[in-house]
Amino acid sequence: MEDKNIQINLFIKQLNKSNALGYNRQYLASNVDYSFKMLDRAYEVTPKILAKLKTAIESNKCEDPSCYMENQQLKYLLEAPAKSIDFLTNIGSQLVITEDSYYDVNQNYAFAVAHSILTGKPTFAKSDGYNVSLHLNINGSQEIVFEGPMLEKPFVINSEALDTLLNSGTNIVAETPDINGDMLRLLSDVGVMAGNSTNPETGELTPQAKIAEEFVLKNSDGSIDYEIIDIGNGKGRNILKYDLDKIERKITPFINAEVAGILDSEQEAVAAWNMYISKGTSEEEDDQMVQDANAFGSSWSYETDLPLSQDKKVLFMKKYKEYFMKNYLVQFTTNQLPSVQADAAVFDMAEMKKAKAQKFIDDNNLN
Repeated sequence: MEDKNIQINLFIKQLNKSNALGYNRQYLASNVDYSFKMLDRAYEVTPKILAKLKTAIESNKCEDPSCYMENQQLKYLLEAPAKSIDFLTNIGSQLVITEDSYYDVNQNYAFAVAHSILTGKPTFAKSDGYNVSLHLNINGSQEIVFEGPMLEKPFVINSEALDTLLNSGTNIVAETPDINGDMLRLLSDVGVMAGNSTNPETGELTPQAKIAEEFVLKNSDGSIDYEIIDIGNGKGRNILKYDLDKIERKITPFINAEVAGILDSEQEAVAAWNMYISKGTSEEEDDQMVQDANAFGSSWSYETDLPLSQDKKVLFMKKYKEYFMKNYLVQFTTNQLPSVQADAAVFDMAEMKKAKAQKFIDDNNLN
């Protein structure tokens, strides 16, 4: 089922983003019909039912002397139109998540199909074999039913079930957290950047942002322990080396707090795992992937992995930190030039080696 969800969700995403149908003469000539008339059909018999109930109550011809059942049904019908509007609004707010750029395509493809039907996407019309209907239940709840070629069976959502979930803070469609935004913010918060690295007005990192000097590796005499790199043509230069273990110890409490916040909504944690964290790819790599699902083959299931077990929570925290280190912190610890201008200058590799050899001789009194 995982593979099918990915395949169909990706197909729908590509179909809805493509302009190909604009050049399809057969589609342009087709008689497209989106007249589902969902509300009209749902309420077409209610005037007669309302009249019948009012007559029964006024003439005292109810099922029992109190007319409880008739009054209850009358109440449900009078409240139904407003409830339908709220119901459809709630459904729309959930299904629209399927259009997000980083929507987790491991989710049930019925969400994307339903959204395409409701919003009149090409090839999801009544004339294409699709249908959506609204039903008023005797207990006052309502149901919306989606049907069509891509759905193996009707996809049904009940208003009371949806309200209960939304009121408890549970969505039916998981929204993928803004991992990129969260991690850029973390860079400012984790306490490893130099004091002037953040714009005080926006809180964003400045172009001059760098790791604080306390994390730069030094020699026993207090001098900076540079790494020397060969830049070709016999030339070299110094770059800074960092105490990555010290940096990791510093950022870990901040990462733990961030992950704890994500895990407050476990369905969003699953989306983040599937779309970013599992494989450790970067946002740029995700954009370049043929299929926008980097956890293919190792994804977590919303149906079987929720609630998340403790071992999965621990794994999520470990991989989240690795993702942060690899994709966000690494740019500040790689090929960083010294702040001392003289140390940042390009030098001749042969002369440098000769000088180092002479220093070794001098330090060890080998003359």
